[in-house]
Amino acid sequence: MMTIEMIAEVCHNVNKAYCESIGDFSQVKWDEAEEWQRDSAFEGVKAHLANPNLTPKDSHDSWLTHKLVNGWKYGAKKDPVSKEHPCMLPYDLLPQYQRSKDYIFKAVMDSLRKYNK
Repeated sequence: MMTIEMIAEVCHNVNKAYCESIGDFSQVKWDEAEEWQRDSAFEGVKAHLANPNLTPKDSHDSWLTHKLVNGWKYGAKKDPVSKEHPCMLPYDLLPQYQRSKDYIFKAVMDSLRKYNK
C-alpha cells in the first residue's frame, strides 16, 4: 500500500521533472522540499483521493484555494518568501504549458490511487 506521503512524493517529483523540461528549475527534490511545498502536494493528493472525478481545472482550483488560504498572491515569478506565484490565476488564464501540470498530476493520481486502498 502507498501512503499519501508516498503518492505526494511521486507527484512532486514528476512535477519537478516536467518543470525542468520547460526550463523551470525552481523545484527541489522531495527530500529537500520545504514544508509549504510538501503541504501543497499532500493537499492535491488528498483532493484527488477524495474525488476521483476531479478534472485538471478542479485540481488547479483546489490548489489555488489552498494557496490563497495560506496567504499567497499573484506574482510574475515564484517567490516563497513574498508568497507570490505566477499561476495564481483562474485556470482559463493559465498558459497551456502550465495547465499541462494539472493533467499530469491527474494522470499520476489515476495511476496510483489503487495502491492507496
